[in-house]
Amino acid sequence: MNDQAKNFDEIDNKLLALLQRDASLSQRELAERVGLSQNACWRRLTRLTEAGVLQGSRARIDPVALGLQLTVFIVIRTRHHDDAWARRFRARIEAQPEIVDFHRIGGEWDYLAKAVTTGMAGYDALYKRLIVDMDLERVTGVFSMETIFEGRPLVSTG
Repeated sequence: MNDQAKNFDEIDNKLLALLQRDASLSQRELAERVGLSQNACWRRLTRLTEAGVLQGSRARIDPVALGLQLTVFIVIRTRHHDDAWARRFRARIEAQPEIVDFHRIGGEWDYLAKAVTTGMAGYDALYKRLIVDMDLERVTGVFSMETIFEGRPLVSTG
C-alpha cells in the first residue's frame, strides 16, 4: 500500500464513492452526505485533487443510445518488444476512437484493448486498421454478450 492510501479514512472513501457514482453532486450535497461542513468537505476535496486522487469528472454515456451495440475485448500478442515498435503500435491504438481502454499485460498475451463499436462490421473495420503493417503474431476478439457491471467505484482498502 502506498503512503497516500494510508492517509485515507472512512470519510475520504465515502466522498470518493459518491463522486464516482455521481460527479454532479454539489459540494453542499457531498458535505451533507458525509457529515461534514462545506468548508471541511472543500478542504478534503482539494487535498484529494492535489494528491492526484481526484482527476476531473466525466459523464457516463449509454453506448447503445449512440448506436454502439458491441463491446469487444481484444487480446494481442506481438513478436516485437522494442521501444520504437511499441510507440508506433500505441499511436495506432490511440488513433482508434472505438478503443476506450488499453493495457500492456503480462502472461501469454502482450496487450488488452476494450473496444465499443457499432457491431460486427464495425469491429471488422477496426480489426483491419489495427493489423495493417503491424506484424502482430495473434489477435483475438472476445465479444461481450452482457455487461453485468462496469465502472465499479474504487475504494482504498487499507
